[in-house]
Amino acid sequence: MTTDRVNGGHTRFASVVLDVDSTLSSTEGIEWLAARRGAEVSRRVTEATQEAMHGEIALQDVYAKRLDLIRPTHRDIEMLGREYIETVLPGARDALSAIRGAGVRIVIVSGGLREAIIPLTRSLNVPDSDLHAVSLSFTEAGDYAGFDIRSPLTRNGGKPAVVRSLHLPRPILAIGDGITDAELKTDLPAAADAFAAFTGVAARDPVIRVSDYVLRCFDQLPTVVLS
Repeated sequence: MTTDRVNGGHTRFASVVLDVDSTLSSTEGIEWLAARRGAEVSRRVTEATQEAMHGEIALQDVYAKRLDLIRPTHRDIEMLGREYIETVLPGARDALSAIRGAGVRIVIVSGGLREAIIPLTRSLNVPDSDLHAVSLSFTEAGDYAGFDIRSPLTRNGGKPAVVRSLHLPRPILAIGDGITDAELKTDLPAAADAFAAFTGVAARDPVIRVSDYVLRCFDQLPTVVLS
């Protein structure tokens, strides 16, 4: 299995920062939740998501709007958690196990919903403390009551801010499918030393153009990280 090199060369990375939606899992959580609210809500949420992922509009301009349209219940989030596990990408478990076994630090940084992602990251043996995502709040009846508006992950530039704050061992490889993942390399000072565009689910030209590597599947990950 070969890996497409775009701008950079091989190196040995000490830390890997991974996205979740359309990277670790083929599911786009917010779109999955929107589909449960009918065609019109699904259409409006999907359009906003694609515009944000392509960098056409700022993430912070759509984050609250999408959740207000969906208003996910606690039950919805539990079901999404199971969906994430069922749609984990082929080879992801083995690849993460291989690089972890070589002493590489693995951190998950996502603009997705923490309570839905936790079951997936636990199944991949990633400690809760190494998952950084956006928390929701619910009423006693389990209805949607809002999200953590303080989280930097609800806006552009949030992922670099989070990763810088973690002081991870370097060099750092960031992996994801969207423009907010690419910001880990392009926002200066760079939070990551290299960026790999993951195209196994969605291939976005603006993301690929700024990448150092293109990964089509997780079988390629150990070669990039460990070589």
